[in-house]
Amino acid sequence: MASLPAAQGATFAAFGWRLWLAAIAFCAPCFADTPYALLAHAAPDFALHAIAGGNVRLSEHRGDVVILSFWGSRCTPCRAQLAALNQSLGTYRSAGLQVYGINVDDDQSRALAFARGEAVTFPLLLDPEKAVSRNYQVDNLPMTLLIDRNGVVRNVFRDYNAKSESLYLQQLRALLNE
Repeated sequence: MASLPAAQGATFAAFGWRLWLAAIAFCAPCFADTPYALLAHAAPDFALHAIAGGNVRLSEHRGDVVILSFWGSRCTPCRAQLAALNQSLGTYRSAGLQVYGINVDDDQSRALAFARGEAVTFPLLLDPEKAVSRNYQVDNLPMTLLIDRNGVVRNVFRDYNAKSESLYLQQLRALLNE
């Protein structure tokens, strides 16, 4: 089989990722009731580069409740969710809450432009190879995980709306009180 020239291969890879995200968005209702395989399991460790700052390694935050929010620059609900998570961090940081937004864009310049327009106080991380997104089985954007103080995935939210926000806050408070 003949290989594609590097430029065509990169274009194909970017198109493939966009096609995958479009399929996920189209089929999001299909995933709504699908059990999440990582629930009640140890959260996969990772180290990613923050847009503003150094690297973040998840395992360094054992003892804290951690929120991971996977987002994309073309995801309108992601912007609202990042703002809501920033508000939660302001309220619960002193109780041991850490929040990280993980970008899944193919176009890092678009991710950077989006991030510059957000007024969040938590690190926005880049996942250019999508390794972390694959390990966390991201199937919808935004996708948010709550990880307990022992590093175990306790909750997953595959969408953002008023109903999910109230449930998320209830479950977040329960984890912080453990």
